[in-house]
Amino acid sequence: MKKDNSSRAGKNGEFLECERKWVYFCLIAAAGWFGAYTFLFRGGVFCNAQTANIVLFAMAVGKGDVKGALYLLIPISAYFAGAFFSEYMGKSVKRLHFLRWDTILVGAETIAVVIIGLLPKSVPDQVCQIALNFICSMQFNTFRQSEGTPSATTFVTNHIRQVGSNLAGYIRHRDAVSAGKVRTHGAMIFFFFAGGAAGTVCGGIAGLPSLCGSALILLAVFIRLAYADRSYERNMLERVPRGH
Repeated sequence: MKKDNSSRAGKNGEFLECERKWVYFCLIAAAGWFGAYTFLFRGGVFCNAQTANIVLFAMAVGKGDVKGALYLLIPISAYFAGAFFSEYMGKSVKRLHFLRWDTILVGAETIAVVIIGLLPKSVPDQVCQIALNFICSMQFNTFRQSEGTPSATTFVTNHIRQVGSNLAGYIRHRDAVSAGKVRTHGAMIFFFFAGGAAGTVCGGIAGLPSLCGSALILLAVFIRLAYADRSYERNMLERVPRGH
């Protein structure tokens, strides 16, 4: 009798492989690596979010620094473009009935990260910053909920807030839901930290090519997601992950 693997799509088929916590832990670890890399080797900036760039853009406008304002529009626009592109492609690739957009994105991200890591120092830092801004935006927009819990995979500000908020709820009510959220968001913070630490250590050893180390994390995610798409979730490619 052939074994039915459909249950492997989650608890009673509830969650897709791309929604699993382990996927989010890996992705946020890679994002922590990205941030350490750009800060150490590519201009002393963080590529994961745009809050700081918006503040700097506002300051430039306030000072009448047109050149500075236009320069800051480049990474902001790259982040915007990443969100737009991922949303558009996420709806389009379903017609292929081969792999999910989530899987394709991680595969493309793996290749892009290797290419960026192998670029020589002579390549302007802005090229690497913009490329990683674009990648982080697509990842942030594509992966939204970890087994039903809204989660960001490129920065930890909200995760820190959620740990504090849910810890207060747990202390007050001793409920399992709050405890579970504290563990999930706490783990996201830990893996982001671990990725940043690993990127720093590897950067001290290998220099610019150290970014390729994060590609190993992404490659593991891609292989597993591709396997899910072509086997036990093959008949679920039309199913939309939570949060979309």
